[in-house]
Amino acid sequence: MLTLTIIEVLQVILQFVRWIIIIQIILSLLISFNIVNTSNNFIRALYEGMERLSEPLYRPIRRMLPDTRGIDFAPMVVLLLIVILNIILSNIALSVATSSVAV
Repeated sequence: MLTLTIIEVLQVILQFVRWIIIIQIILSLLISFNIVNTSNNFIRALYEGMERLSEPLYRPIRRMLPDTRGIDFAPMVVLLLIVILNIILSNIALSVATSSVAV
């Protein structure tokens, strides 16, 4: 049962990171199309906070990806990796749950 709890906690953390990335992508688009302005203290603080949270995830991926000039594919790669990790964790949880029921 402890294993299932750990897996569920990891899945919640992955979902939290996923939402951080999605919010950051949307906020970045809104700023780049000048829909929201970074002169607003709240918007600037929110954007900088999202950048600080997501940059450690993007940095190693940006080193591996080719330079595409204006388009950053790192968030999409991180989201894809999160989905893959979530699938793996779900399969592990299913395996653990079925093996504990069989015993």
